[in-house]
Amino acid sequence: MALRILMFNWRDMHHPEAGGAEKYLVTVAEGLSARGHEVIFRTSAYPGGLPDEVVNGVRYVRKGGRFGIYPRALAANLTRRYKADVVVDVQNGVPYLSPLTRRRPVINLVHHVHKEQWPVFFGPRLAKAGWVLESRIAPRVYGGTSYVAVSDATRTELGGLGIDPDRVEVIHNGTDAIPLDGTPRSLNPSLIVLGRLVPQKRVEFALEAVARLIDEIPNLTLDVVGSGWWEPHLHAKVAELGIEKHVTFHGHVSEAEKHHLLAQAWVHAMPSLKEGWGLVVVEAGVHGTPTVAFTEAGGPTNSIVHDQTGLLVDHGSQEFTAAVRSLLLNDEQRARMSSEVATWVAQFHWDESVERWEQALLRAAGRVSPTEDPNS
Repeated sequence: MALRILMFNWRDMHHPEAGGAEKYLVTVAEGLSARGHEVIFRTSAYPGGLPDEVVNGVRYVRKGGRFGIYPRALAANLTRRYKADVVVDVQNGVPYLSPLTRRRPVINLVHHVHKEQWPVFFGPRLAKAGWVLESRIAPRVYGGTSYVAVSDATRTELGGLGIDPDRVEVIHNGTDAIPLDGTPRSLNPSLIVLGRLVPQKRVEFALEAVARLIDEIPNLTLDVVGSGWWEPHLHAKVAELGIEKHVTFHGHVSEAEKHHLLAQAWVHAMPSLKEGWGLVVVEAGVHGTPTVAFTEAGGPTNSIVHDQTGLLVDHGSQEFTAAVRSLLLNDEQRARMSSEVATWVAQFHWDESVERWEQALLRAAGRVSPTEDPNS
């Protein structure tokens, strides 16, 4: 029953721009390896990354840069270099177009559709070309494949591109974090933003919220956790707003420090333009820290139960600020949500995610798993 699985993803967890999407796939890859499957993770090269190594049972092959990885991966697929039983093709805006090789079964993993993000990174022409690639060409190329989405919101978005929802299986993120019962909340009102520091995360909205609230909440603090090429712009924004004494940039931190900061915070702010699910929503929730996010981001509408485990706002920096203010100042509301979010996130487990991925891969490869075989 063991499979040889080839995964295409443009980053791995050691990449300096890695985020929740990489955490998802690497955790699934390591879980599948622990179950006896051979997993080859084809990804892009980066300074300091070994071109070929095995980590926790997963073989990483790092070749090609941010864009060069795509033709290299397609060429590797054409030559049958890895003799895989099934391919997991992660469509992070740009698809790998694995079905064109017609060599082996493919599952297309989509965290979210990138319609809103193309203009953030590219000029009008390139943004339009990227959206045509994602919304018109990719659905045709992957017309005969199965999909996995990380949320119902993403499945709905794929349906808007003409992909039959029956072909899309939703496999949520999980968590392996445990509550840090010995870590007290910060004595002063505190916010945390956690993730890659890139434009689409819109950390500016959290900075603006602090600037608007410090007259009313003078001891308010914001911890910005993560790194990325947009960080100098955020430092400049802090200076422009005059909130240097209220904001701490922690950079990239260890898992232990990340969870310590999440457990201390009163509120987790996630002003992202788009999220497939929002892994940090669950990670914060383990520690009873509720999240404020945007409805328009998509995935948070599934990872957050509005007014129970956090707050969802429709649009705009001022509305985001109002929601943050409500949670910081209303002790009763925050305590209720803290209890409810800790209960809510307890249902999400990586073991279940890996189990569902294993079944999906076995089906795609034409295998019958022992749990599904009535004669076993």
